[in-house]
Amino acid sequence: MSTTIKTVGVIGTGVIGASWTALFLAKGLKVIVSDPAPGAEEKLTAYLEKQWPVLERIGLSSSASLSNYKFVADMDSHLGSVDFVQENAPERVDFKRKLIANIDAKTRSDVIIASSSSGIPSSEFIGDCKQNPGRVLIGHPFNPPHLIPLVEIVPHPGTEDKYTKLATEFYASLGKHPVVLRQESPGFIANRLQAAIGNEAYSLVQRGIVSAKDLDTCVTSGLGLRWALTGPLMTNVLGGGGGATGFKHLLEHLGPGVQAWTKDMNEHAFQWTPENIGSLEASVGDWLKTTDVASVESERDDVIISLMKLKESAPDLV
Repeated sequence: MSTTIKTVGVIGTGVIGASWTALFLAKGLKVIVSDPAPGAEEKLTAYLEKQWPVLERIGLSSSASLSNYKFVADMDSHLGSVDFVQENAPERVDFKRKLIANIDAKTRSDVIIASSSSGIPSSEFIGDCKQNPGRVLIGHPFNPPHLIPLVEIVPHPGTEDKYTKLATEFYASLGKHPVVLRQESPGFIANRLQAAIGNEAYSLVQRGIVSAKDLDTCVTSGLGLRWALTGPLMTNVLGGGGGATGFKHLLEHLGPGVQAWTKDMNEHAFQWTPENIGSLEASVGDWLKTTDVASVESERDDVIISLMKLKESAPDLV
């Protein structure tokens, strides 16, 4: 754990902010939390109490405690005492621009301001920062942050290297797997990959080619099992026979077919019309009629924990 960061300010306690809070507490940090939404404090308390046994299974820091957080109505008066800020506000440029400027004005000038933005580069909302916009960056987690280790760190062109380095070290000290992007990209990396797969999935289901459940099975019983262990590029290497020439061999072997599939996919790209969304939602709804979503979430979390523990003994898997 970085000795320079002992108290974290969490702004926004929706799904992402609450999960970040749980992780920070599990790692022994003090957390000051704020969210103006009605009932936010009660919802956060209930969430933390529900997730704490999960975090105990993963492993708590010796100084971890649910009593180490304070929910405050006015975060402004506490910003001067935090060592790191994790912002989880709505995904709106105008909202974030005003909020980040206020955080910049009221925190110490060396405190990193990390936004959990899921796709908006920070260069789009730092324009009103007067004190030190060079310490603002994206710290985008994958949901839920207290379980999924990925965090994408996206500096804007003016972010100073020392803050990118410190953020990387801080997230790594929490057990996260930080990936630093070399330049800004809307949607960053993981969400762009997710969007590409999602759009094709929506098209296939909406066109009636496959049911919602069977579509998901193609991922969870096929692609997803491999990709949890070897990503798409290493999977290509292995699929091409492995070794130094495996990747090139697979691309040359499958290239013509993939180009034809891609042409068809582009011609049948999912169109985000109310009619198509309604048709897609109806197919998913049919599946949900016989599915206990709460049980799915619980079983998912249990398997993720077991998988992460297995991966700890496999150092060659990223």
